[in-house]
Amino acid sequence: MMTLLEQMNFWHWIALGLVLLLLELLGAAGYLLWLGISAVLVGLLMIALPLSWTLQWVAFAVFSLFTTWLWWRYQHQRDIQNDKTNTLNQRGAQMIGQECVLDHAIVAGNDRMRLGDTTWSIISSRDLPAGTRVKIVSINGIVLTVTEKK
Repeated sequence: MMTLLEQMNFWHWIALGLVLLLLELLGAAGYLLWLGISAVLVGLLMIALPLSWTLQWVAFAVFSLFTTWLWWRYQHQRDIQNDKTNTLNQRGAQMIGQECVLDHAIVAGNDRMRLGDTTWSIISSRDLPAGTRVKIVSINGIVLTVTEKK
């Protein structure tokens, strides 16, 4: 086993990296991507510097950890940004911007409106007659604020 490790050259690392990248294409969900890239990087490093087998494996481990950490950091930032604008499972937030027609008049600025399969409390800044096209502009708890669509 030691002789096999001592005989590894840059071609072995590049071949290992390409095999890992090919296996990634078969559906490893990103687990082998960074290992494959790291193996190719060790192969490229071996072209410039002759390294002992122990340093080769240390370099592989360092490159693997570093590339995985870089990807995690990048993805984590994207997840935080997406969570700020994501309205998944926030039914009220998904309604903001929707337009609908009132089926009955709003008197005194407060009433109820059927939207989809639910009846919602609505607030308007003024009285609106039935048949008026309104737009949902905000939500406060379970109360929708609507304005007349012009």
